[in-house]
Amino acid sequence: MVRVVLACVCGSDLWYYRGESAHAVGSIGHEFIGVVEALGSQVTGVKVGALVIAPFIYSDMSCPHCQNGSTISCVNGGTFGDGTSDGGQGEAARVPLAGATLVPVPGSGHTDETLKSLLTLSDVMATGHHAAVSAGVKRGDTVAVVGDGAVGLSAVLASKRLGAERIITLSRHADRQRVALEFGATDVVEARGEEANEKVLDLTAGVGVDAAMECVGTQQSIDTAAAIARPGSTIGIVGVPHGAVPFNQTFFRNVGWRGGPAPARIYIPDLLDDVLEGRINPGAVLDYETDLDHIGDAYAAMDARRAIKSLVRVGSP
Repeated sequence: MVRVVLACVCGSDLWYYRGESAHAVGSIGHEFIGVVEALGSQVTGVKVGALVIAPFIYSDMSCPHCQNGSTISCVNGGTFGDGTSDGGQGEAARVPLAGATLVPVPGSGHTDETLKSLLTLSDVMATGHHAAVSAGVKRGDTVAVVGDGAVGLSAVLASKRLGAERIITLSRHADRQRVALEFGATDVVEARGEEANEKVLDLTAGVGVDAAMECVGTQQSIDTAAAIARPGSTIGIVGVPHGAVPFNQTFFRNVGWRGGPAPARIYIPDLLDDVLEGRINPGAVLDYETDLDHIGDAYAAMDARRAIKSLVRVGSP
């Protein structure tokens, strides 16, 4: 049992909020950190009183799929707050496979800024990192991030962390552009559609980017990622697709597609060290704050794009 300290609203939660996807009545939310309150008799690896990060997927970390790097496919796993398990947008959550799933945070007395960044590791920062890893971002690369939501901004930060030299962010919102530049973006393209494609190609002397990251999932964003990826590169796709991936368009340029839901549990340990050492501050994407009593406001702010990502403050660490 984990007493929730901080939670947040995911962009994917908005599909339920808008009524575009069904969700069972009950617990919701898959991004949270908290304090362990009680343990089952067979749980090892975590202790009562520990501050822990809960990846958005619970997994045993031992099945063939987990061992192959896909915790999303764990044969015994599942997603928090999906209608079949407790969610993080509440006072407490029961965590299945807790010893394998939860990541204890070393030390104590962490600042509020650090706690916010730790929260992002549960999903959004791990997902942005997955976009960059899937796209093969490496030192010296010129890359582009399609999407300026919390995941896209996290992909900018992840690209900088992996050594990209030039990072093009596609964004039309001044507040999100500021965060992107803070995270390491070097160029901002405000256009969309064909105009955006042309501007990115102009910035790269007609070559295209070494790595493109698709962080939205709409048809337009998918098409843009396909258009700006240079021949022989890979597109890291982490936006839940609400359009067709144009394999025919990229096939004859030897452009690959790689991605999907992030194996957050695998990424968290390395990202955790960087947060605790102050090398990255992904919590900057959390620009709206409320509590459980006003969680409807958290959803409304994101739905109206008044917030990049909403923080829900639940308890004390």
